[in-house]
Amino acid sequence: MRWRRDIRRFRESPVEAAVLDRCLCAFTLAPSVGLSEPWRVIDVTSKAARSAAIANFKAANTQALSGYCDEKANIYATLKLSGMQEAPIHLAVYCDESSPKGAGLGATTTMPEMKAYSVVGAITLFWLLARAEGLGVGWVSILDPVQLAKDLNNPNDWRLVGYLCVGWPETANNTPELERAGWEFRSPTPIRETH
Repeated sequence: MRWRRDIRRFRESPVEAAVLDRCLCAFTLAPSVGLSEPWRVIDVTSKAARSAAIANFKAANTQALSGYCDEKANIYATLKLSGMQEAPIHLAVYCDESSPKGAGLGATTTMPEMKAYSVVGAITLFWLLARAEGLGVGWVSILDPVQLAKDLNNPNDWRLVGYLCVGWPETANNTPELERAGWEFRSPTPIRETH
């Protein structure tokens, strides 16, 4: 569980297709609201698509840095927040908001966000399977999702949930990089209330 953390530093070694396929089985095993299976996984392989995604990250990262000042800005500027350059595998994971599968059970009127939550659950299972194979995963959240959808030519009703970089970790360290850099620290116990 400690190793299920964002990996930003990858070796440039390729990942065998069979290994990735075993990890992607998580999406066929994951629970989903109404059995809607709303995830749509795009393997971003072309040079043009990867270049566009990396450019997207760089622009969004520059904009994000401008929102910090003083010590946080200094730390932010030193953080490696994407492994996109080195990672051999890029996966863009979307939620198909208009999928008729599941007939809207549990997601039509009361909690429509459950489809996206289902995708997050599937990503978590994928991440755990990847770790079991020795792979690392980094979730890139500093992106313009509208521009990425245009660059990948996705349907308008698909919503980006996660852009994942996958590969072999450069080093073995179970302390998150953000914690090592002094950005933030993990709470020793979960926040819990009783009512």
